[in-house]
Amino acid sequence: MLSTFLRLFPAFLLFVALAGTAAAESGMAIDPATCLGCHSNKISAAAFSASVHGKNACTSCHVEITDLTKHMKGEVKVEKVRCERCHKKENSEHYASVHAQKEVMCADCHTDIHTHTYWNKDKRKVVAKCIQCHDKEAGYRNSIHGKGVAAGNMDSAACNDCHNLHDIKPLGDPKSKENREFHTKVCLKCHADEKMMERNNVFTVAVKTYMDSYHGKNYRLGFPEKVAGCADCHTAHGVLPAKDPNSSVNPQNLVATCAKCHPKATPLFTKFYSHGEYGDRAKYPILYYTFIAMTGLLVSTFAVFWVHTLLWMFRGFVENREKQQALIHGHAEHHIPDGHKVYRRFKRRHIFLHLLVIISFLILSLSGLPLKFSNQHWAKFMMDHIFGHSANAALVHRIGAGITFVYFVGALLLSFHFLFVRKDLKGNWLQRMFGPDSLMPNFRDIKDVAGMVRWFLFRGPKPTFERWTYWEKFDFIAVFWGMFAIGGSGLMLWFPEFFGSFLPGWMFNVATIVHSDEALLATGFIFTVHFFNTHGRPEKFPMDFVIFNGQLPKHEFIEERGDQWKRYEELGITEEFAAKKTSGVAYDFIVKTFGFTAVIIGITLVVLMLYAFLSGGAH
Repeated sequence: MLSTFLRLFPAFLLFVALAGTAAAESGMAIDPATCLGCHSNKISAAAFSASVHGKNACTSCHVEITDLTKHMKGEVKVEKVRCERCHKKENSEHYASVHAQKEVMCADCHTDIHTHTYWNKDKRKVVAKCIQCHDKEAGYRNSIHGKGVAAGNMDSAACNDCHNLHDIKPLGDPKSKENREFHTKVCLKCHADEKMMERNNVFTVAVKTYMDSYHGKNYRLGFPEKVAGCADCHTAHGVLPAKDPNSSVNPQNLVATCAKCHPKATPLFTKFYSHGEYGDRAKYPILYYTFIAMTGLLVSTFAVFWVHTLLWMFRGFVENREKQQALIHGHAEHHIPDGHKVYRRFKRRHIFLHLLVIISFLILSLSGLPLKFSNQHWAKFMMDHIFGHSANAALVHRIGAGITFVYFVGALLLSFHFLFVRKDLKGNWLQRMFGPDSLMPNFRDIKDVAGMVRWFLFRGPKPTFERWTYWEKFDFIAVFWGMFAIGGSGLMLWFPEFFGSFLPGWMFNVATIVHSDEALLATGFIFTVHFFNTHGRPEKFPMDFVIFNGQLPKHEFIEERGDQWKRYEELGITEEFAAKKTSGVAYDFIVKTFGFTAVIIGITLVVLMLYAFLSGGAH
């Protein structure tokens, strides 16, 4: 029976073709079976009917064939199929792709157009198709991603996860922003999905730890071309687990990997925790306890001094009301002779150093806070519109750091001069260090603190201070601590290759935590506590101008630092501090404008920081 069928089958196909010709001539669509009558040697009827196009007629694609007779005589030219007639979305994506630019068209990839079946999200089909042309990237198949796809894990990354199916963009200049962004952006799509990472037993905080790093913060601010991205360390296609000796992040290969950006990288340098999680006590105990210590310092310092500020604010307000009522009823305190005579409190060198402190602190705050709070819209706005670029902000930040080191050296020289050179002070260096003119804390400060607390609570008079108050001494000592914490860690982060030549890389993780949190402490303290102690307290609001011209009237001198005035009277030296002339109008206007500008900037930054914390955008 089979032999009979085989003898009759050609006759059957001829009959179909003739019938199709007659039907076509009568205006009916051409039956695909008619086409297969001639093309069955190339196209399988069974495979075509099972393909994605099986429900379409041949002429749905070969639209120019409307007259079968002419086609069979060769009078109709068969054009290339225009897939975009049906696949409009895919065509629009392909139109702007690098494939279209290189004249790689639909049929160049879909070579099995008559047998093509649904891919059903099976990434193995995509990989098999891509490596037909991209044989240089065939190493992908040996990567952790390639092996995962080959094993049927559809969570694993395939070509289309990074490059898309049809909307394949050209990479262009390897150093361009778009290229550099691509090398990280595509990785984040999967690795930010913690559920996907968990079910595949993959590190779940890779994205978070990267974003917390200097590299990640710059990427988030919109400057990926200035920092390392995921592919720079892990490679683009040959991603392997760290334990694999061929992996770019295997300990034996890390020096070469890091050296791509840090040419002088050493084995010690590579001990940096690229994805160190400071909240993971088990894996990163040093980072954990460093973070706990810095957080404790932050919380305790702000808790003490903010309470101190609030108590002083209320008590000072009450005191001002009491003075006002006394004036109204004629019960004001006794008149001070020559009460408005001006005396000198600071010399020019003190004023100059303080101006350097203000300038450097504003520079460091404005250029550093956007990096600290890189996930905030205001941070990106500042980086884009104030600095124009994260590299510019880094340069400005380092200029501010340079000014900081200048005034710190100046403070050291003044301290040395105070202890060992000055002739107008009695005693040896140790007596001077703990004497009344020194900024070194002593037992008197304990008494002053207790006196202020009693005054806050309406249980005693306000203390009369010596040359320096306890909060001024705290500010001065904080400069030395700050230079050790912020300055030391900042230098490490500024010159990582130098310090990495003799320090283990994890020290940079520690330095990042210390630098970040200590800077937050400094900015928060200066722009809240220090501003209040200096300018915001009711008796001085809106500004204490003494630090800008070094002068204050006698009645303020006696009221604020009565014990210092009393000591000067006993020594008979009060007139040695009388100002020969007051500061000029132009100078006062310029410097006061500068002072108010600094205060406004500081308060604005405090508001932005508070917003970041309240919106959950800080860490």
